[in-house]
This record gives sequence, C-alpha cells and structure tokens, in this order.
Amino acid sequence: MLKTTYAKRVYADLEATSPHQPEFLQAAAEVLASLEPVLDADPRLEANAILERITEPDRVVSFRVTWVDDAGHVQVNRAYRVEFNNAIGPYKGGLRFAPSVNLSILKFLGFEQTFKNALTGLWMGGGKGGADFDPHGKSDGEVMRFCQAFMSELYRYLGQDIDVPAGDLGVGGREIGYMFGQYKRLTREFSGVLTGKGLDFGGSLGRTEATGYGLCYYTQEALRRLRGDSLDGKTVVVSGSGNVAIFAAEKAAELGAKVVTMSDSSGYVHDPDGIDLDVVKKIKLDNRGRMSEYVRSRAGARYVEAKKVWEVPCDVALPCATQNELDGDDAKALVKNGVAMVAEGANMPTTPAAIDILREAKVLYAPGKASNAGGVAVSGLEMSQDSAHLPWTFAEVDDRLRRIMTNIVAQSLTAAGEFGFGDDLMNGANIAGFRRVAGAMIAQGVV
Repeated sequence: MLKTTYAKRVYADLEATSPHQPEFLQAAAEVLASLEPVLDADPRLEANAILERITEPDRVVSFRVTWVDDAGHVQVNRAYRVEFNNAIGPYKGGLRFAPSVNLSILKFLGFEQTFKNALTGLWMGGGKGGADFDPHGKSDGEVMRFCQAFMSELYRYLGQDIDVPAGDLGVGGREIGYMFGQYKRLTREFSGVLTGKGLDFGGSLGRTEATGYGLCYYTQEALRRLRGDSLDGKTVVVSGSGNVAIFAAEKAAELGAKVVTMSDSSGYVHDPDGIDLDVVKKIKLDNRGRMSEYVRSRAGARYVEAKKVWEVPCDVALPCATQNELDGDDAKALVKNGVAMVAEGANMPTTPAAIDILREAKVLYAPGKASNAGGVAVSGLEMSQDSAHLPWTFAEVDDRLRRIMTNIVAQSLTAAGEFGFGDDLMNGANIAGFRRVAGAMIAQGVV
C-alpha cells in the first residue's frame, strides 16, 4: 500500500486515466511502492513532476495492419508501438505478436523496459510494441506478408538513434528478418534499426542465448553475494519452453544445476534425471511441437497436463513463460517445498500476492526488470557492433553479458542498502533503474 502523498496522488491519477489496464497498473504500483523513500529524500522529483512524466508514455502509436493470407482472404490486425521514455537513449524494446496483445500489456512492458534498460548501464530508453497477430500455424509466406505490412506502417517511427525494436513473444529470427528487409526496402538504408537480426546481416552472436544465460549469471551472482552459495548441485524448475527457458536450462546445467521441468501452455514435463535439452530443442526449435512429445524419448519422464511446474520440489525456480504465471498458491507450494530463490526470466511472471509470500518467507526474489535484462543487454551490444560495423566473437559478447548481469546485482544491492531495504533485490532494482532515468530527465529540463 502506498503511503507517500506524491506517490498516492500519481497512482490515483493512473487508476482514473487507465482503468482498464490492469497489467500496467500492477507494474506501476510495484515501482511506486519501492520509490517512496527516494521521493522523501529528493524534493526535486516532485518539483519536476518526474512520476507523472515517467508513468506516461512519450508516445503511443496505434495502427491497422492489412495483409492477404494464402487463401487470398484479406486479414486485418491491430498493432501498436509504445515509445515510453528516451531520457537515456533511443527507445528500445521488443515487438510481440500474440492474440493477447493489447495496450495494457504493451504499456506495462514498455514501463518495465525503461528501468530494465537503465540497469544494463547502456544508453537505451524504453519502448514496446506488437500486434494481435498469431504466427502459429501460419505459413512462411503469410508471416512474411504480415511482417511487411506491419513494417510499412511502423517504419516512419523508427531509426537507429530514434527507436530500435527487437523480438519478443511470437517474434523470432524469421520475423525480424522479414521486417528488416521491408525497412531496408522502404528507406533504402542498411542500419541497426532492429536487433535480433541474422548473423549475416548485422546480428550478434549470443543474442539468442542472452536472456536465459543472463538469468543464470544473475542468479549465480545473487546466490554468491547473499547466500555464499551457487547453482552447483541445485535442483531447478523452469517454466516455459521458448528461447529464454531453453537457454536458461542450458546455462543452469553448465553451472552444475539439475533442471527437472519445462512446460508449455498445455502442461509440463518432469524429468527427475534432468531435462534432456537435445530432445527439447528438437521438439521446440526444430519442429515447433508440444512438450508432451518429450516423454516419447525419455522413459523416466512424465507429462502432467493442465498443471504448473511450481508443485515440483526445487531449490531454485525460474519462471520463463508469461506474466502472472506464478500466483499465491504456487508461491505457497514453492515455500513449503523449500525453495531458496525465485528469479524471473519472463516479464512480471509473479503476481503481487506471490511476491509477498516469497519475501515473507525470506526467499530470494529477483524481479524480471533485473534478472531477465540479458536479452536487451545483448541487443544493446548488437547496436554497438552495428554502429562500428565490427562483429564480436561469442566469447566477447558472453563475457560482457556476464559482467552486465553481475553489475545489476551490485547496483540493486547498493540502492537497497542506501534506502533501508537491506538485501531486497526487487526494491533495489526499482530504485537503481529509476534514479538513472530520473536524473537524466531532470538534467534535460522539462521536455
């Protein structure tokens, strides 16, 4: 519950102006609660209306995407780009293609992205976009035509020093390639205007692995600093089976952990001997299949339909699927089974009730704006390589990623300690990211 008059007033205004945007209000409430001691300590923030300005996007672009399917039928989708804040760099954030896309989700993601990008230490502002288009079950030709139509509307708002989108849910290398080709066609320009590109035309080694690897680097560092421990020998449950989940599982195993679950929207697989990632990659990356197929190749595994992974005992939980997937009952089950740390690989996958339960039980909780910042960090590194026209090796990118993630832990703990939050990683991340953006906004005047 908010206590500071300034924070309460701003949140009340958000409730009045955005009453049908629950995801955005949830994200804003969490950040504002963390910032109350910062607001008390620095009167410049209210004098410069920083909260009002930082919770209102600079710009929201809404547009129609019209395309033709393989049967010759005209299809129409709704699309958006939320350019949230560019105080510390060009707008930066992914594009999401999914039926669930709406303005509330994109505003919450853009708001979170602003602080996430600040935590990386790179010069990137916050943004997010997407469309209610579902690429699943579509042919390559249909996806190409949609992406071309989408970019034909969006391109006029983009630029390598203006707004640089990346991929997100439903947007991988195929979609980025089609959009980049259309941008190049329309502008006659070859520039780093999209990240997540193919290696042959400006992409970065390590980008595919970055969010999952970064999540594990963060978790490893937090365990080291706060528990004198590591992932070595730990039992880990992972939700999801996309890029983030797959490469989080891969890096966790490299660091000595045993990952025993992965999931999709239909249910989860539990493999007590440890998830076989070769099998998962073949199912999900090569064939775009379902996790239920896993048990055909692993006799000791079981598939559990319509359930969540959080009922499986573990030391570390890595939610890597979607927002609000881990609720209060799930948190109780994790605590009962002795979980030591929950680190978010997805964006806002843990509900407020679940966060409260975890923190009351002294479970280390790492918010996504900190622990899953590895993806956008390497997107920022891709932008640097594009600007210099010089690719880096995988080892160079991975080393920079590891250093960025360990530094995010350090920043968060320093900020938390300074404002009386002890070793609270959530409040520390919110404060550290906010202070960098707010400082830049004050220095640049009322713009």
